[in-house]
Amino acid sequence: MQNKKLLLKKYLFPTALWLLFEAIAVTLWLMLDNIFYLFNFSYIGICLALGIAFYIRKLKYARTIVQFAVGLYMLVYLGIISRENMQIEGFWYYLFLGVFEAAVIHYVVAKIAGPLLFGRGWCGYACWTAMLLDLLPYKVPRHPRKKIGFIRYAVFACSFLFIGALFVLQLPNIEKIMFWSFIIGNVLYYALGIGLAFALQDNRAFCKYICPITVFLKPASYYTLLRVKNDMDKCISCGKCKKVCPMDVDVVNNSRKRINGTECILCFKCIDECPSKSLHL
Repeated sequence: MQNKKLLLKKYLFPTALWLLFEAIAVTLWLMLDNIFYLFNFSYIGICLALGIAFYIRKLKYARTIVQFAVGLYMLVYLGIISRENMQIEGFWYYLFLGVFEAAVIHYVVAKIAGPLLFGRGWCGYACWTAMLLDLLPYKVPRHPRKKIGFIRYAVFACSFLFIGALFVLQLPNIEKIMFWSFIIGNVLYYALGIGLAFALQDNRAFCKYICPITVFLKPASYYTLLRVKNDMDKCISCGKCKKVCPMDVDVVNNSRKRINGTECILCFKCIDECPSKSLHL
């Protein structure tokens, strides 16, 4: 009985995560009368829950498996095969149309409301751009963080203006333009992301300075329920957690105002590296 209780406690988080996504899946299926949403969010929820469970079992490439399972689904199936623009331009496009579906639902769940619960978990486990960037050799930043994060806001504004211009000019074949903007946008993101990673010796440079999605993610992530905390009584101030963090988060500090606190992608590298086991969720 004791072993069963320990096992239940051990896998409580991935189980709760799976149930949350199932609840979203069923709710959207019934509300919108579209079984696609049942499949979509069930699949993502199962992938995320299994990934966390694999991590708990110390499977080395647990997060990478989830990144590719979800990332390729979003990129290849939704983006290329189903021709849904899942970039931020797709979000603006459906908002201009006044339609609550596809990219709008995705952004609300994963990038606007979702971060209140799981912070920047999207960036760590589902982003199809980051899934490739994380394979590059600079998993730990080699240099201090640059003060050029303002670029992301410029990209954010440009994406809005691009879609706005399409509607103002009333261009024909707008859906075809949206599809090709998704393809071209991803090619540019990968090229820029890889180039920055090697130039700045930091796999996550694109996420820190360029990615417009973080404009949505950062505000809610400040209040996230799921965050890495430090038991100050156990902490020996060795600094190893800061050295391995790909996003330069000061996880030693428990304050929500800690340096780069809204940048945590829940990769748990700091928890794994902590010799005193003072870091926890």
